[in-house]
Amino acid sequence: MAKISKVVKNEKRKKMTVLYATRRADAKKIINNPKSTIEEVDAAVVKLQKMPRDASPTRVRNRCSQTGRTRGFLRKFGMSRIAFRELSLEGQIPGVVKSSW
Repeated sequence: MAKISKVVKNEKRKKMTVLYATRRADAKKIINNPKSTIEEVDAAVVKLQKMPRDASPTRVRNRCSQTGRTRGFLRKFGMSRIAFRELSLEGQIPGVVKSSW
């Protein structure tokens, strides 16, 4: 089980990312537009730099919804391989069956 503080911090980062997503996209659009003037680009860069670091989507870490584990994360199910195996063997995940041939 991951530390509760790490899980809470990651949830805070997810919320921050959603909150600043449109502002970040607008600033990046101005920066990457070749028709933007130098002044507009500089202003957009400053605006982007003044945003909180945790507003960046790269700061968010994929964590298991059950245990908070970061490694062995399965995106499709939103959990680690260990939690996935336990729940699937119990029949808790619909449509997942152990393969046999």
